[in-house]
Amino acid sequence: MSENAVPPVRLRPDVLATPAYRQGAAPTKPGFKLSSNENPFAPLPGVLEAIARRAEQTNRYGAAAMPELRAMLAGFFGVSLDGVHLGAGSVAILYQLVQAAAGPGDEFVHAWPSFEAYPSLGLASGAVPVAVPLTARSEHDLDAMAAAVTERTRVVLLCTPNNPTGPAIRRADFDRFMAQVPRDVLVVLDEAYREFVTDPDAVRGEDVLRDHRNLVVLRTFSKAYGLAGLRIGYGVGDPAILGAAASVSIPLSVTGIAESAALASLAPEARAANADRIAELVTRRDALAAGLREQGIAVPAAQGNFVWIPETAPGEGGVPSALALAADFAEQGTLVRPFAGHGVRISVGEPESLPEVLRIVGAHRQQEPAPAMHPAPFRASAGTAASGG
Repeated sequence: MSENAVPPVRLRPDVLATPAYRQGAAPTKPGFKLSSNENPFAPLPGVLEAIARRAEQTNRYGAAAMPELRAMLAGFFGVSLDGVHLGAGSVAILYQLVQAAAGPGDEFVHAWPSFEAYPSLGLASGAVPVAVPLTARSEHDLDAMAAAVTERTRVVLLCTPNNPTGPAIRRADFDRFMAQVPRDVLVVLDEAYREFVTDPDAVRGEDVLRDHRNLVVLRTFSKAYGLAGLRIGYGVGDPAILGAAASVSIPLSVTGIAESAALASLAPEARAANADRIAELVTRRDALAAGLREQGIAVPAAQGNFVWIPETAPGEGGVPSALALAADFAEQGTLVRPFAGHGVRISVGEPESLPEVLRIVGAHRQQEPAPAMHPAPFRASAGTAASGG
């Protein structure tokens, strides 16, 4: 629908003023799709077999409680069955948690730039987003986020590693942050890219969940497990919080096919195969980040399955225009995700995509204007009156 379309009925102004989430586009010419942080590997054979078997029962709803999958996930986290909640991707649970906790005029705090869906999470309930800028290192400014918590705050969202910039939140910083947040404020640790994290100092949801009853950890099968098209994620936390999220969820939104694929992905042989794939994607990610840094790009610490090119003034380690760089990529058949005024996110894809990314970025930067020459400071010479003060 056109952004400028005028609705024929009365709709909420705040809804009309909020842009809808936009999925990364698909290439229109031969190239690579590096705009949606998708897993480039095809589904595992065992997963495809499970999907095919379950497809024969698509005339039936999936079991609403899905106890087998929840029990398996509960075992990984050491929680009870009712400490696991499933959703149509972890983003669905994000919406549920904010709706369950924050009503009209309440606030929820998040870093920015971060996951693009965050600002719209409160639209249904009338909650107000409070965006806190990232640090100069493209990390969550946890001290500023803690300072942004007021009596109106109901939820704080922490994205680690941060999408789209890449750094993960460190455990020591997380512990200090949690000590500053009131215990009746819900904190959501959004770990959609957790499996790609290699920083030993990064916080890990399974390590901190027992210490904080106001914490919910989110994970997804979309990224590391390659089930983006099936939409299944999960939250782990206090059963009373998850029960409230379930109350505002769309019934039967997680399909039986998605459940079957998730179960097959958690089988021991599938987990081993996925671990090898994740390790390969991490190797590609690190190689891509290193190649960009060799070109002078100030790539932040990359801990997801993507890298970040900041938008900066010429000569300051980025590109002057995220939109212009993305346009150059699209012209040559490869799509990346621009964030106007902030930077460009590039997903880690097929091995053949790495040299193409480096080539396009290098060519683009060669066309950039040279950094502006700053005039030398004025110095008074003989016979010139220098002003004082």
